[in-house]
Amino acid sequence: MDNANNEKQKNFITEIIDEHLASGKYNKVITRFPPEPNGYLHIGHSKSIALNFGLADDYGGKCNLRFDDTNPSKEDIEYVDSIKRDIKWLGFDWEEREYYASDYFDTLYEYAVKLINKGKAYIDSSTMDEIKNMRGTPTEPGIESPYRSRSVAENLEMFQNMKLGKYTDGEHVLRAKIDMSSPNMNLRYPILYRIRHDSHHRTGSKWCIYPMYDWAHGQSDSIEGITHSVCTLEFENHRPLYDWFIRELEIHHPQQIEFARLNLNYTVMSKRKLLQLVQEKYVSGWDDPRMPTISALRRRGYTPESIRNFAERVGVAKRDSITDVALLEYSIREDLNKRAQRVMAVLNPIKLTITNLPDDYFEELNAVNNPEDETMGSRKVPFSNSLYIEREDFQEVPHKKFHRLSPGNEVRLRYAYIIKCEDIIKDPKTGEITELLCTYDAETKSGSGKSDKKVKGTIHWVSAKHAINAEVRLYDRLFTEEDPLGDKEKDFTEFINPESLNVIRECKLEPFLKNAEPGSRFQFERLGYFCVDIKDSSDDNLVFNRTVTLRDTWAKIQKKNN
Repeated sequence: MDNANNEKQKNFITEIIDEHLASGKYNKVITRFPPEPNGYLHIGHSKSIALNFGLADDYGGKCNLRFDDTNPSKEDIEYVDSIKRDIKWLGFDWEEREYYASDYFDTLYEYAVKLINKGKAYIDSSTMDEIKNMRGTPTEPGIESPYRSRSVAENLEMFQNMKLGKYTDGEHVLRAKIDMSSPNMNLRYPILYRIRHDSHHRTGSKWCIYPMYDWAHGQSDSIEGITHSVCTLEFENHRPLYDWFIRELEIHHPQQIEFARLNLNYTVMSKRKLLQLVQEKYVSGWDDPRMPTISALRRRGYTPESIRNFAERVGVAKRDSITDVALLEYSIREDLNKRAQRVMAVLNPIKLTITNLPDDYFEELNAVNNPEDETMGSRKVPFSNSLYIEREDFQEVPHKKFHRLSPGNEVRLRYAYIIKCEDIIKDPKTGEITELLCTYDAETKSGSGKSDKKVKGTIHWVSAKHAINAEVRLYDRLFTEEDPLGDKEKDFTEFINPESLNVIRECKLEPFLKNAEPGSRFQFERLGYFCVDIKDSSDDNLVFNRTVTLRDTWAKIQKKNN
């Protein structure tokens, strides 16, 4: 193991692993990432993925990918495929170790028979409501089921009949006999199997009984020889159950270790609520760039490196906390600042005509591709007497601190010349400014060294005669509240940000972008980081998604509104 990397990753989990290896409890490290295929992975999962694969890599071990596919009514091969795609995109490889809890259904069934034979499990014919009521409360013990005293022979026969499909859904369940007075509610005769006549995405109609997650999870870990079962804090109270099953079965015993999950403000991480957003059409799908899913972040233009760096910055802790989404945005800004090609684009164009240049004037100007990386070189940008600039870069009556273009004022055109606004043209009906008439100073070409004239403002532009059109989608945070689930009197959908998506059509881009590949990332100078949409963009309809603004403007806007 690399010592420098070990120091970088040092945390309470690595301390536990170090102790286990030193004591000889385990002589290797095998972890797993065990998603349920009932939704798309989100940014919270990236921390668990990076942690489990990272630990295995640091200790020269292995990390398995295992789908805990025990609930066929909510699972789909679409989710399996999306999960595999996301993990590989993040840069992790499970090699040939792709497993499914359904691979072990026969073994899990035999394990259940073993518990029945030991008198540790029985068939309960109570309804779900009756079972719930008999469990008691955290301060009051539960009540024994009247079916608890069934004989081993009767339980074995009924369990066999459950497997053979002789009962209807919900007619019986298999429960473990542990402790109905335990302060840990998970130990009060937990359900191991329920009857469900649903087709499974891998086993088809072979099974009509399915193991509960708590029953399948630990035993699957054991079967695979997992040494360290690293999971989030909500499973801490499940650990005594995890350990009880394995002890009773007398099988290989992994060590469950819990860490704080990744929570972000201004979003929700519940797959159930994310599914609600999709099903109720608040978003266009699981990969809508406003969603916190990994596929959505990929479509929005995030890089795998930025997400891995974000997960590392969040770190590994024992207590739950809320991470500011600004840290995620900082991580992608930091990454794209180093790698993104700079280009010029005008999102809300106003025409600008340079009157002291002829209509057929054409010049190619040199533009730097990325000042952070000289190896990216430069490109040629066409310049003519007809340009587009951002409408917000002009004010007819400028305020005191406005240093961009205004009547009689001078600014520099990026990579080009200093210009002066001489006149404006307005629509006679609406009064809207439709064109700016300017002159340019031929001695002020950028980099020419011919003039030492200074101006306070520099603005970007594109040549109107050479510009290409594109649709630009400006994405912002999906919710207006830091904690969309915080108000128990309101549904979280009431806090959806109506400005989370602003679609702008007929944006003007420099021609360099004409053949931009889907997924390619750029910095639109002065505007933010953008990528070519991997789903909707085409040669006939170029679509760019804003990944992130150049600066964190959200906090400033919120402060102003409040």
